Amino acid sequence: MKKSIIVLAALCLTIHARAQQQQKMFAFVDQLLSKMTLEEKLGQLNLPVAGDFVTGSVMSSNVGQQIEQGKVGGLFNIKGVAKIREMQKAAVENSRLHIPLLFGMDVIHGYETTFPIPLGLSSTWDMELIEKSARIAATEASADGIAWTFSPMVDIARDPRWGRISEGSGEDAYLGSQIAKAMVRGFQGKDLRGKAAILACVKHFALYGAAEAGRDYNTVDMSPVRMYNEYLPPYQAAVEAGARSVMASFNEINGMPATANKWLINEVLRRQWKFDGFVVSDYTGISEMIQHGIGNYQQVSAKALDAGVDMDMVAEGFLKTLQKSLAEGKIKQAQIDTACRRILIAKYELGLFDDPYKYCDEQRAATEVFTAQHRKDARYIAAKSMVLLKNDNVLPLKQSGTVAVIGPLADSPENMFGTWSFPATKTNATSVIKGLKETMGDKVNFLYARGANFADSTLARNAMVYGGPSWDTRDDAAMLNEALSVAAKADVIVAALGESSEMSGESASRSDITIPHTQQKLLQALLQTGKPVVLLLFTGRPLALTWEQEHVPAILNAWFPGSEAGYAVADVLFGTVNPGGKLSVTFPKNVGQVPLYYNHKNTGRPLDGKWFAKYRSNYLDVDNDPLYPFGFGLSYTTFSYGGISLSQKQIKTGETLTATVKVTNTGKTAGEETVQLYIRDMVGSITRPVKELKGFKKVSLQPGESKDVRFTISVKDLQFYNSDLKLVAEPGDFKVFIGGNSRDVKEADFTLL
Repeated sequence: MKKSIIVLAALCLTIHARAQQQQKMFAFVDQLLSKMTLEEKLGQLNLPVAGDFVTGSVMSSNVGQQIEQGKVGGLFNIKGVAKIREMQKAAVENSRLHIPLLFGMDVIHGYETTFPIPLGLSSTWDMELIEKSARIAATEASADGIAWTFSPMVDIARDPRWGRISEGSGEDAYLGSQIAKAMVRGFQGKDLRGKAAILACVKHFALYGAAEAGRDYNTVDMSPVRMYNEYLPPYQAAVEAGARSVMASFNEINGMPATANKWLINEVLRRQWKFDGFVVSDYTGISEMIQHGIGNYQQVSAKALDAGVDMDMVAEGFLKTLQKSLAEGKIKQAQIDTACRRILIAKYELGLFDDPYKYCDEQRAATEVFTAQHRKDARYIAAKSMVLLKNDNVLPLKQSGTVAVIGPLADSPENMFGTWSFPATKTNATSVIKGLKETMGDKVNFLYARGANFADSTLARNAMVYGGPSWDTRDDAAMLNEALSVAAKADVIVAALGESSEMSGESASRSDITIPHTQQKLLQALLQTGKPVVLLLFTGRPLALTWEQEHVPAILNAWFPGSEAGYAVADVLFGTVNPGGKLSVTFPKNVGQVPLYYNHKNTGRPLDGKWFAKYRSNYLDVDNDPLYPFGFGLSYTTFSYGGISLSQKQIKTGETLTATVKVTNTGKTAGEETVQLYIRDMVGSITRPVKELKGFKKVSLQPGESKDVRFTISVKDLQFYNSDLKLVAEPGDFKVFIGGNSRDVKEADFTLL
C-alpha cells in the first residue's frame, strides 16, 4: 500500500512538472507570436528546398536572403553540419526575431548507415530491430545537422505495380500499425530535447497506397468503412505513439485532394485523433492542386490552410498569396496564427530556442556517423529481413568449392541501397561479390560475370533519371557467353538478379512486375547448365515469379539490404544467419491477379477452393491463390504446429481467453519462427474479412525442441468500425487461426457473448 502511494505521488509530480513545462512553452510561443509581423508569420509556414538533393522539378532561389527577411520556417535536403550551421546562423543572427530554422531530410531507412528498404524491414516482423534501425538513423542524422525526417511512410499498399510499395510496411493494418509505432519511438526517442532525437513525420496522409492502377499520384476512391478498418489504423497508431508532424498526400480522396481535405485533416486527424502537432504538404503538393482542377494558385493555397495544412513545402503559395486572401476575407488571421504557433511549438519542443545549434556539433558528426557498431547492426538487420522463398536442398551453401556469382546486381554496390537513400555515400555500400569474398576468405573460390544488363533500353532509361546502374556496352551474346564460361567452372551458381534500385520507389510504377526480360534470358541459360542455381533476388516490390518458382531450385529475396548488403548476403547464403524473414505483402502469380491480399472478403459466390468453376468468383486462366501468401517465409530448418488449445470457448466483454499452440523445430538446425495469430468474425452487421492478423510472436527453437506459444485474445481484438463508423465488437461466433503464414494455419472456434 505504501509503495503504491509513493508511485502515485511520483506520477502526480511528473504530470505537474510536465504541465508547468507546457505552460512555459505556450507562454513563450504566444509572446513571440505577438511580436511577429504577418509576413514573418507566413515565413514560418514556408518550407523551401535548398540543398544537395532535389526530389522534384522545382529548386527555390534566393533562400539566404529570404532567411534573413524571416520568410523561411525550415529547409530540407541540406547535408552536413557546416552548411546547416551557416543557414541557421543567418536565421538566428541576421533575422529580426532570431527564430531558428527547422532542417529536414528524407531519412527513410537509414542515414549514412543504410538499412533494408522499409518493405524489407517490415519482413523482419521484429519491432525491436525496426525501432533500433530508426534510432540509429536518428542518431546519425541529428549528428549531421538534421532535426526532422519525412518518415515513417505508413501507407497500406496492396498493388505491387505502385513503386512506392517499397517505402512502406506492406498490406496489413495491424502489422503496419506496430511498425509505425516502432519507427516513431526510434526517431523521436523518449525526449525530443535529447541530442539524438528528431521529429518524425507520418506520411502520406492519407490512403496514398491505394492509388488507382498502381500509378503514382493517382486518384483514390474508397468507402469510409474501408478507410477506418483497413487503411487509417497505421496513421492513427503513429499519432498515438507521439509523432509530432504529419505529411499530406498527393492523391485526391473521394473528389478532394488530401492537401485540401478539411474532413481528413481537421475532422479525422485533429478532432477524432487529437493530433496537436503540425501538418506539412508534400513537395509542391499545394500548387499541384491547380492541376487537380479545384482552383488557381491563390485559391488552392487558401484551401490548404483552411483544411489544416500548416506548412507549405516548396510551392510558396502560403508566402505569396495568403496575405491577399486574408485581405479579401477568404481566410482568417486566426488560421495563420494557429499554423505559425504549431511550427513554433515544434521548434520549442526540440529545444531549438534554447540552442539553435543543437544539431551542429562537429564532434558528433565525426564520431557518430557510419560507425562500426552501426554497420554491425545494419548487417544483422539486413540478414534478418531476407525471405527464403524456395529451397530444394541447395542452401545454405557449403563453405568450400567454387561459386559463380553472376548477374547485373552481383557487383553493383550503388544498387544495394534501394530507393530513398539520398543521404548515403554511395561508395560506402558493399557489393555482393565483395561481401562474399571478404566474409569467406580462402574457404571459397568466387568467380564473377555480369551476364546481362538490367533491362532493355526503354525500361533502363526510364529508371535511370538519377544516373542509375552502369550500362555494359557489350552485346547481349558476349555477356551471356562470358557468364556461361564462368558458370562452367563452378560447383554452384548464385544469380544476383531483379530490379535496379530506381525501378521501385517514387515515380517508378511498373505494369509488368516480372524480372526484366534481359535477366530472365540469363537465368534460363544458367539453369540449362545443369548446375545448382540460387536466385538471389533484389526487389522493391512483390514480383511475379511463377516461372522462377517452378524451375529455380532456391530463391532468396534480399530486397535491397542497404550499406552492408554484401556481408549480410554472405551470412545468409552460407548459413551464419538462418533466414527467418516473413513477407509483409502477398506475391501474385501474375499481374492480372492484382490487387491480391490475404484479408479479402468473401463474395456471394466464393470459389470454395476449386479452379475453375463456372459462375464463381475466379479467372479462366489462373487460380485465385497467391504465389507466396502474406506472412510466408521458409527457414533452413522446419517447424510443425500442434492443434490450438483455448482456455475457454466463450468470453464476455471485459474478459480474455488464451490461445495456445505447440511449435516444434522438426529439422536439424536452430531457427526462429514468427508465429502468427489471425481471427475471423463469422457473422457481422457488415461483411468481414476472411482473416485478420491480430498478433505475432517470435520463438527460437533448437533442433527437436518444442515450445508452447500463447496469445491473449481480448474483446479489443474483435472490434471493427461498423457502418456508422463506430468501433464495436459484436456478439457471435469467431474463428482463431495460428500458423507460420496466413495460408497454412490451425484453427479453433469461440463465441463472444
